[in-house]
Amino acid sequence: MNRLHTIKIDEASGETEQLFTAIKRAVGKVPNAYLTLGSNAPAVLAHVLQTGAVLKQGALSAREQEAINLAVSEVSACDYCLAAHSMTGKMAGFSAEELRELRSGAFSADAKLDALVKFAVRVVTTSGTLPADAVESVKKAGYSDRQIIEALLAVSAILFTNMVNRVNDTVLDFPKAA
Repeated sequence: MNRLHTIKIDEASGETEQLFTAIKRAVGKVPNAYLTLGSNAPAVLAHVLQTGAVLKQGALSAREQEAINLAVSEVSACDYCLAAHSMTGKMAGFSAEELRELRSGAFSADAKLDALVKFAVRVVTTSGTLPADAVESVKKAGYSDRQIIEALLAVSAILFTNMVNRVNDTVLDFPKAA
């Protein structure tokens, strides 16, 4: 049950209504996480959507972004984001078995993607300055400095939605992650 104020879609007005209309047009529905964000802070929802658009046009593929989303959401134990990104991960071409492996923080079928996932998990699970070997490892796997910066943006974006959903206890509107 949502803990934060959440309006019904047909109660939205102004900027919130515009955002919900655009989301519904693009996705077919307004996911509950976006419903909560737009109900309380439409400018924040707009920022989240803009961040997604920036990443979509960036140097990381949809598969790489979904790999980060799944690994970080598992570390955060966000059931909502695990459900949502299991679905979008399938859309990006991952099998159910691969989704589970990504959630464990690894990807044995592709050394480059494995390095990216391990990098993202290490960033999230450690504090202080990241050791140089962590950065060198992801670079040796073939990632550019631009891609590393974009990976950090992807990490921060999914961490934000993880936190919102964990605080809100957002009701799942995607099939539960297996």
